[in-house]
Amino acid sequence: MSLSAPKFAHPLPLHHRSNGSPMSFNTSTPFLGSTQKLRFIAPIKLNARSNSTVVSVSDAVKNKNLKSATNLLITKEEGLLLYEDMILGRFFEDMCAQMYYRGKMFGFVHLYNGQEAVSTGFIKLLKKEDSVVSTYRDHVHSLSKGVPARAVMSELFGKATGCSRGQGGSMHMFSKEHNVIGGFAFIAEGIPIATGAAFSSKYRREVLKEADCDHVTLAFFGDGTCNNGQFYECLNMAALWKLPIVFVVENNLWAIGMSHLRSTSDPQIWKKGPAFGMPGVHVDGMDVLKVREVAKEAIERARRGEGPTLVECETYRFRGHSLADPDELRDPAEKAHYANRDPISALKKYMFENNLASEQELKAIEKKIDEVLEDAVEFADESPLPPRSQLLENVFADPKGFGIGPDGKYRCEDPKFTEGTAHV
Repeated sequence: MSLSAPKFAHPLPLHHRSNGSPMSFNTSTPFLGSTQKLRFIAPIKLNARSNSTVVSVSDAVKNKNLKSATNLLITKEEGLLLYEDMILGRFFEDMCAQMYYRGKMFGFVHLYNGQEAVSTGFIKLLKKEDSVVSTYRDHVHSLSKGVPARAVMSELFGKATGCSRGQGGSMHMFSKEHNVIGGFAFIAEGIPIATGAAFSSKYRREVLKEADCDHVTLAFFGDGTCNNGQFYECLNMAALWKLPIVFVVENNLWAIGMSHLRSTSDPQIWKKGPAFGMPGVHVDGMDVLKVREVAKEAIERARRGEGPTLVECETYRFRGHSLADPDELRDPAEKAHYANRDPISALKKYMFENNLASEQELKAIEKKIDEVLEDAVEFADESPLPPRSQLLENVFADPKGFGIGPDGKYRCEDPKFTEGTAHV
């Protein structure tokens, strides 16, 4: 599938009733401030030679002209890899919920259940050198990028063996080794960091003449972020400099308790891409195979030096905004509608129908992940807490003075430090 020749179906409606029919919205409320009805505009078809391409993908896989003699979208090995990664993400988050309610984790914990097709569909196509920038919902992105379950669980437990040495917690996963540049707690704050990482790749290749530096950056964020100024500034900069970045919108239709349709003037986020001269793509984020096809082209396009792509993945979270959210605002019919489109069940069905896996093989994967997570919890529980001396590390460029005393020891090790009476 090529993003330069848009010949796809209309975008999926961004909101559904339980019976599958699109909802109509009367915007004469003070929230929307208009007397007009929302309209879903058909995608604009531009000439393939145009510099800004508008692309809507709702059934890209069906429309793709496959070269494979078997007409399959994935091989058996690829299918098992995708399934294992999605099961790891789902089971890990379920375990997080258990540990949170047992008092092993503190603060806000935002789970990813239901959105696994996006993380797996994109990240499993990356090279180790490629970068991922996430949000506060970052556990599964880290796992998909290769950060060990032990390191992620330990970070959630606040232990020194965590990927951020116990100082980041749920919303600030980081791994230099795996190029996970971070989870970011405030919406949109990760997008400029991702844009900078993409600029670094381009600079190394074009200025420092590192011919093998074709690294790509993925910036993940939600629908609520797309009303933030940093989003637009970075789209402009990335398009202007043709940076190797893919902006991935995980549109789960809700920004905490605010419906996407009540908070933005045009709910079709993908249309914002062409306004800045980059392709905009809408894809069914509940189908890992469709996500993967779109991700493959967007990532390869960035790696070829052809610039950024904005991809809107329509997905849904199966839990509340965080584990502290009773999830009472969303319509039960809406939740049931998306629960019936579980991305893991959809992949499983595809693999069975195409004889790519047996029930026994998939159960073996699930058993393997169960064992991995039991080990991760045991490891995290037994790991030590960070030492007090770590408190001031990575805070000051030069920790001498306030952080380190004349004797070379950390001032925070002085018992009087926490009493506020230590001499500084």
